[in-house]
Amino acid sequence: MGSIAPNLSAIVGSAVAAKLMGIAGGLSALANMPACNVLVLGHNRKNHVGFSTAMSQSRAGYLEQTEIFQSTPPGLRMRASRLLASKSTLAARVDATRGDPSGTNGKALREEIRKNIDKWQEPPPARQPKLLHVPNSEPKKRRGGRRLRKMKERYQVTEVRKLANRMAFGTPEDSSLGDGLGIGYGLLGQAGSNRLRVSSKLKVNAKVAKKRQFTGGSTTSGLTTSSLAFTLVQGIELCNPQALGLVSGIQSTYFSESGTFSKLKKI
Repeated sequence: MGSIAPNLSAIVGSAVAAKLMGIAGGLSALANMPACNVLVLGHNRKNHVGFSTAMSQSRAGYLEQTEIFQSTPPGLRMRASRLLASKSTLAARVDATRGDPSGTNGKALREEIRKNIDKWQEPPPARQPKLLHVPNSEPKKRRGGRRLRKMKERYQVTEVRKLANRMAFGTPEDSSLGDGLGIGYGLLGQAGSNRLRVSSKLKVNAKVAKKRQFTGGSTTSGLTTSSLAFTLVQGIELCNPQALGLVSGIQSTYFSESGTFSKLKKI
């Protein structure tokens, strides 16, 4: 194997190289095979039929018998087997073309695999403290001009709002609903303050005004015009509204003093 495939033997060993070439069908067939297929050469799943595959080894075939795979920690063995398969494919292609009969290329690939596995086992670098930027003490440039002034005037706090946000010590403020309820007006409308006055329309809430509109006016109860009266003794009784003085105006023909019962004759 040192003369037939020196580079492949330098990576996986003479015994594993012979098994790979034998199951692949020769060195040329092994060189034409992709690395994903080289990884599973020699893997037999029939040995695990009927058993759980949770604790089984990786899917690597003859590459599990290499010295590099056996010396790798269990958590990195599957990753190392993929790297071994890719480098073994490159070494087999070099041997198939007789590019390096001395096996120097295979030894360089083996050393590269070793370095990669050692690098995987290194702890991650410590997190360095992030330095803050140097504060810029120079004054920032601010925009100016007519458009900016107009915008500030449009969004600035008005004089009415300034007075509404202020309160005098020991003096109750006016509110929209009265008695401190609703929206307070602060210094607006205070006597002797020589400030803006609060309009009477602002002190009445829209909802309250609408409610008063529906409830306002004179309404007539239905019990005062009907002949039914509620008493504590009998409950509901039939009475004469004219006699109780509840209805004024034209006397009813049903409850008049001169009215009598009439009988209609059948025709």
